[in-house]
Parts: sequence; C-alpha cells; structure tokens
Amino acid sequence: MPPHAFALNVIALCAVALYFASAGALARPLLSEGAAPRRMALATGAIAVILHFVVLFAAHRGALDLHFFAALSVAAAVIAALTLVVNLARPVAALGVIVFPLAAFLLAIDQFLAPPTAPMAMDWQIKLHVTLALVAFGVLFIAALLAVLLAMQERALRARRLDAWVRALPPLTLTETLMFRLIGAGFVLLTLALLAGALFVHNLLAQDLVQKTVLSVLAWVVFGVLLIGRAAWGWRGARAVNLTLIGMAVLLLAFFGSKFVLEMVLHRGM
Repeated sequence: MPPHAFALNVIALCAVALYFASAGALARPLLSEGAAPRRMALATGAIAVILHFVVLFAAHRGALDLHFFAALSVAAAVIAALTLVVNLARPVAALGVIVFPLAAFLLAIDQFLAPPTAPMAMDWQIKLHVTLALVAFGVLFIAALLAVLLAMQERALRARRLDAWVRALPPLTLTETLMFRLIGAGFVLLTLALLAGALFVHNLLAQDLVQKTVLSVLAWVVFGVLLIGRAAWGWRGARAVNLTLIGMAVLLLAFFGSKFVLEMVLHRGM
C-alpha cells in the first residue's frame, strides 16, 4: 500500500472514531440525567467533519466525485457540517446522535469498501448546480430528521412518558419552528438548484437525468405545498410531518435512487 493511501486510511479511521465519540457524548443526556459535555462533543464532531472533507478531497484528487458511494459520502459530510451549524443556533443533540454515526458509516464504505472511481469532468456551472443541490438536500434532510423527532416527541407527550430523551429535546414549538425554517431555506436552495440545472444542464435524455429531474421537481412541489399550507392555513402536527417525510423520500429517490439503479444494477456511468 502506498504511503499516501495508508495515511488517508488512518485519517478516515480517525474521522470515524471521532464521529462515534461525538455521537456518544451527545447521547448522554438523552439516555440519563447526566450533564451533556455539549461543547466538547460538537468540537469533536467538527474535527471529524474536517477530516471527512480532507479524505474526500484527497481520495478523489480534489474533484467532486458523484459516483454512488462517493456521492453518499459527500452528502453525509455536508449533512454533518450542517448539523453542527444547526446546533450552534438551536441545541438539538439528537441530530448529532443520528447524523454522525451515519456519516461515519458512509465514509467507511466509500473509503474501504467501494470500488475505485474516476471523478467526472464538470464545468463551473455544473459544479454550482451540484453544490446547490447537495446543500439543499442536506438542509431538507435535517428538517426531515426534525420531523421524525417531532412525531416521536408528540407521541411521548401524549402518552405522558417524559423520559430523559424527551426532556433533553427543545420544546415542541421550537422544534417545529426550526423544522419549518429549515424547510424554507432548503426550498429556496432547491429552487436555485433546479434553475441552475435548467440553465446549464443540456440534453437530459442523453445524460440519464430525466428521472432525477422529474423526482426533484415533484419534491419541490411537495415542499412548496407544505410551506403554502403552513402560511395560509397554519398546517402543523401530523400533516406537516407526513408531507416533510414524503418530500424527503422523493428527493432521496431523485438524488440516489436513480443513481443506484444506473450504477449498481445497470452498471452505467461507473
């Protein structure tokens, strides 16, 4: 094994270990009454995210590799970074408990198990479209996680089961407000990504992008309807949670469903 490959593997292992260490520290107040070392946990998570991006940059030669496993790892790194940003604005330790192990898992698969791939050449316009799409996906993914936590919290409160993890979460109204703010931000970013795609991506049929485009527009419609319903009729609760999860499921299919079929099943674009 070349020295640089060995060093990269070591960095990846350190990132994986730090992700799990951060998630474990953030999980403490969710499992018991103990105080949460939140700042240290977030600092550990931040180092893990930095190392994750270092591995992505070095392993894929500084290019944006969008093959299936590499794209999953990139998306995980973006989501982990956004999780840190969200926690700076509104402490939601449960997000890190979910996101950081997921990021560690996807980083490990891409670095140690995935077949080697060559990054595709992209103009700056396409890179702009992809970057906007990735950040939009990350923001909306975190909103979907908040929707899940919101549903679990509502169910626990109705059953009057005030466990430690319920008390560690922000109040329902704050969680819901944060969720809708993230949906609004993600919707704007997704709109910009779709506009950039319409302007800069040509010959969709030849590039096998029809399914991705149709599903992305459908997800955009779902989130748009949810935001309109929230503003006009005050939609909240189960309806908001369900629409958020439906929109995220469609967007997940748009980003990775068609890519999985093309690369893993049909072995095209690898």
